[in-house]
Amino acid sequence: MTDNAPRTRPGVALVTGAAGGLGSFITRRLHADGHKVVVTGRNMEKTTALANELSPDGSSALAVELDVSRKEGFTNALDRVTDVWGTPTILVNNAAVTRAADVFELDTDEFDEVLTTNANSIFFGCQVFGPAMAEHGYGRIVNQASLAGQNGGTATGAHYAASKGAILTTTKIFAKELAASGVTVNAISPGPHDVSIVHDTVGHKMDQIVEGIPVHRLGNPEFIADTVSLLTQPNAYFVTGACWDINGGLYLR
Repeated sequence: MTDNAPRTRPGVALVTGAAGGLGSFITRRLHADGHKVVVTGRNMEKTTALANELSPDGSSALAVELDVSRKEGFTNALDRVTDVWGTPTILVNNAAVTRAADVFELDTDEFDEVLTTNANSIFFGCQVFGPAMAEHGYGRIVNQASLAGQNGGTATGAHYAASKGAILTTTKIFAKELAASGVTVNAISPGPHDVSIVHDTVGHKMDQIVEGIPVHRLGNPEFIADTVSLLTQPNAYFVTGACWDINGGLYLR
């Protein structure tokens, strides 16, 4: 039996951490796919600049302030977007705090900040947007995990690795809850990619890091955006609760 559903279904896509790093590549790609995009973040100067670049007249890109560490941030963003364009059909939980740290010297405040931002953002994003999508019988959620959550981290801190591991479990939880409602929930788990946060975190160890990657190259952020695009197509309904590894061979399973 052939599925004749269209490969694209123009809708409304909200991306957290949309204006920097991988987020900007994802936001641009979803906009190019024909979706209206909601560019969110805490730095409104950056989010507004990207939204204006993509849609100078504001017809297909909207900047919205969003603190992903708080559930209220997501509920407020959902209300704002719904008022303007209706219920989003795509959510990309991309925002994260990335830091290197010595595991034995991490203090409570630093550990809590990274866990709260990274893990809470995925949980609350799914918790708030998932039911809204389910009410309409369709939705695509993609959570940004990390190689660090699978192998315990390499160049990043233990708090970051722990938070990304939690994201993988959270993805499975919401995938089970929302599958029957037409909403898929998947994760992408990137290894080191050619974006500023990786260069800033690794610093002078970059040559050593690249040498340790089996393909001997950093990942291409445009491929991450391509993967998000693929997972958010209407005909991706049979993929949910999955983790897509994009790590250059650093973690095999």
